[in-house]
Amino acid sequence: MVRGWHKLGGTVLETSRGGFDLHQIVDAIQTNAFNQVYIIGGDGTMRGAVEIFDEIQRRKINVGVVGIPKTVDNDVGIIDRSFGFQTAVEMAQQAISAAHVEAESAVNGIGLVKLMGRSTGHIALHATLSSRDVDCCLIPEMEFYLEGKGGLVEFLDNRLKENGHAVLVVAEGAGQNMIPRTAAQTEERDESGNLVFLDVGSWLKTELKKWWARDHPGELFTVKYIDPTYMIRAVPANATDNLYCTLLAHSAIHGVMAGYTGFVSGPINGNYAYIPLEDVAQATNAVNTKDHKWAWVRTVTNQPDFVKS
Repeated sequence: MVRGWHKLGGTVLETSRGGFDLHQIVDAIQTNAFNQVYIIGGDGTMRGAVEIFDEIQRRKINVGVVGIPKTVDNDVGIIDRSFGFQTAVEMAQQAISAAHVEAESAVNGIGLVKLMGRSTGHIALHATLSSRDVDCCLIPEMEFYLEGKGGLVEFLDNRLKENGHAVLVVAEGAGQNMIPRTAAQTEERDESGNLVFLDVGSWLKTELKKWWARDHPGELFTVKYIDPTYMIRAVPANATDNLYCTLLAHSAIHGVMAGYTGFVSGPINGNYAYIPLEDVAQATNAVNTKDHKWAWVRTVTNQPDFVKS
């Protein structure tokens, strides 16, 4: 039944937001007499897995519960990386390359790419470092501003004067506090209870066009906006992620068969480990804008730090 699944994109198990009914889930586990449960997903899934594990413990039923970290955003804490992340970075690079070609092919062209990352900018950061065609990378962990000295507009203006084109990468969660919202949009939540984000890419495109029309009337200018979100989600895992997923699966199965439960299998500093489910659920994995990786981004792009003096 499962033969060939590892070569497919998407998910055969299917996916959804919300709909978490703890008692119905644990009742189904009991009714079907399952004694091993593998829970696959990101940080929200891990928090749900803790509740399932606690309810199983409360009912005193013999079921091994394991979390397998799978999220392209790489926002699961403690472990080195989550399954799907490297495939996402690889596909994001292709979008950046396309944006670079489009920007270079136009007079005063800007290639704008929006990448996944609600609360963390790991995909944008790693794709920027891998590509080296990016002039500015904006992520949720950092504030930025458009107008004034040291702002994004001034930086892009200088880049267009120097090179005739620029490439801008933005994570979906960046700049959300800058986008005007109606009262209804301020309260809008998705099925999981998360604030519904507005499209930062479309907003940036509009703001950049306004700036150019105001400061450079009559001059040629174009913004090519690329949103590869669902292209990235739909592709099969690359070779590195395939190997990684195999190791995660083997680690999880060996742990359950050895009698462990309530753990997540994953690498810490390259060593595969069993980590308590609750610890992983409580941890975060934000980009540290004071560490060497973000310093590399600043070195590669020469972008401003967006700190107002």
